[in-house]
Amino acid sequence: MPPTPTLLGQGYYWQDLEKGQRFRTFRRTVTETDIVNFISTTGMLETIFIDATYEHGAIRGRPAPGALTYGLIEGLLMQGMVQGTGLALLEVHKKMLAPVVAGDTIWAEVEVTEVRPTSRHNRAVVSSAITVHNQHGDAVMQYTAVRMLAGRPG
Repeated sequence: MPPTPTLLGQGYYWQDLEKGQRFRTFRRTVTETDIVNFISTTGMLETIFIDATYEHGAIRGRPAPGALTYGLIEGLLMQGMVQGTGLALLEVHKKMLAPVVAGDTIWAEVEVTEVRPTSRHNRAVVSSAITVHNQHGDAVMQYTAVRMLAGRPG
């Protein structure tokens, strides 16, 4: 019988991670459609997000809510780091550093800051520091995330 093929897109088990390990996500361009769908779904119908002619704001262009930027990066992390191994998001602390507007392309660098195995169920609490950048390499958001990750089946 042939060996079982490796599952594409499988996330990292906690045993595969160590303090100081670094990752980079794919890039994602934020579109007008992303912004409209997000603000409509969440009810974030603030003037700066719904009125393209609004001139009293501090941001030029069509700004994306910080929560959208965070959500897009978390989506990239789900697809590449914790798919099938993430058990829970326990804690997040975010700081917005610069605006993201329609047409910007964002990506993130992730550094594992702690891996703390739990006493049962082959799990660990994994902390990471995430810096989100735009297409110019400018940091637009920093956040820390604490997740519960599964261990290798065994």
